[in-house]
Amino acid sequence: MSDIHANYPALKAIEEFVRPHRIHRIVHASDFTVSGKGIVMNATTGQNGAIGQIKYAIRKAEPKSKSADPKRQIQKIQDHLRKRDKEEILSDALKFHYEAEELKPYQVELIKLQRHLENTGKKMVILFDGRDASGKGGTIRRITRYMNEKRYRVVALGKPTEEQKTELHIKRYIEHFPRAGEVVLFDRSWYNRALVEPVMGFCTEDQYRRFMKKVVSYEQNFLEDGGRTILLKLYFSVTKEEQKKRFERRKNDPLRQWKLSEVDLQAQNLWDEITEKKFMLLKKTHTEISPWWVIRSDNKHLARRETMKLILNQVTYKGRNRELDLAVDPAIVIPGDKELQLMKKQLKKYGKSLV
Repeated sequence: MSDIHANYPALKAIEEFVRPHRIHRIVHASDFTVSGKGIVMNATTGQNGAIGQIKYAIRKAEPKSKSADPKRQIQKIQDHLRKRDKEEILSDALKFHYEAEELKPYQVELIKLQRHLENTGKKMVILFDGRDASGKGGTIRRITRYMNEKRYRVVALGKPTEEQKTELHIKRYIEHFPRAGEVVLFDRSWYNRALVEPVMGFCTEDQYRRFMKKVVSYEQNFLEDGGRTILLKLYFSVTKEEQKKRFERRKNDPLRQWKLSEVDLQAQNLWDEITEKKFMLLKKTHTEISPWWVIRSDNKHLARRETMKLILNQVTYKGRNRELDLAVDPAIVIPGDKELQLMKKQLKKYGKSLV
C-alpha cells in the first residue's frame, strides 16, 4: 500500500470499489489532491455527478481512526454512492475499455510490421513533434505497448551538453538512429530547432536559418540507402483550449507534474509564435521524399488509432490483416501540404493561422 493510501484509506476503498468493474484506471489515487481540508477529487476527472457523490462519500465514510476495518470502510463508500453515479463511472470505464480493445488489432499489426523490418533488415525512424501536451508521449506508449522491446527504442533527448552545442545540431540525433531491423521513435526530434528553440531563444536566428536551409538535404542523405530507411514525420496538433485543459490537469495531478516544463508554462502565451514557426516548418521542410503528416489530437484515442494506421501504411509486410480498416481518417490525419494550404487561407481571412 502506498503512503497516500496508508494516510487516507478512503482512497484505497474507492479503488476497491471500482476494481470489480475493471475501471481502476478511471478513479484512483492520482485523481485526488490531499490538502489540509481533506481529500478533494480533481475537477478534470470523471463525470461531474460522480465526482460530487464520491467527494460526499469520502467525507461521510472516512474513519476517524486509521485502523478501521477496510471491508466496512469499502461498504460505506459504496453505500454513499448512488446508483446513477455508479452508472456514470461504469460508463466511463466501458468507454476506456472499448477504446483500448479497438487499438489491439492495430497493435497486433505493428508486431507483424516489426517482424518484417527485422527479417528484411530495414530501419524505421518516426518523429513525434508538435505542440506541448498534444499527446505525443501517450501515442508512443500505445504504439510500443506490445512490441518487441529488443527491436525498438524511444529517444527523448534533453538539453544538449556544452560539447554538443559546438557540433552539428542533428548529430546527437543521428547517434541514436536505428540499426537494421530496428524502429526508433523520437519524442521530439531535430525539429526542435525549427519550433521551440527559436521561440524560446534557445538558438540564434542565424542557427535557425541555417537549420531550415540544410535540414532537407540532411534527410535526403540518410534516406539515399536503397530504401532501407523509412522516415515518418508527425506533427501533433492540439487546440489552444484543449492544451490549456491538459496543462491544468498536469498542475493538479502529482503523478503528472513532472511533465510541466519551462516551455509548457509559456506555451499558451507563445501560441501565435509557435504557429508562425509551424507555418515555416511545413513550407520549407515538407517534401515529396520526407513529407509531414499533421495529427489532430484533441481526441487522444482517435489520434492514437489513426497514427497506428499511418505507420502501418508505410510498409508492405507479410500477414497483413486484410479485413482490418487501415484507411486513415482525413479529419485526423492531414498531409503537410494540405495543412499549409489551410493555414494560408486562414492567414488571408483572419490575419493569422488558427491551427
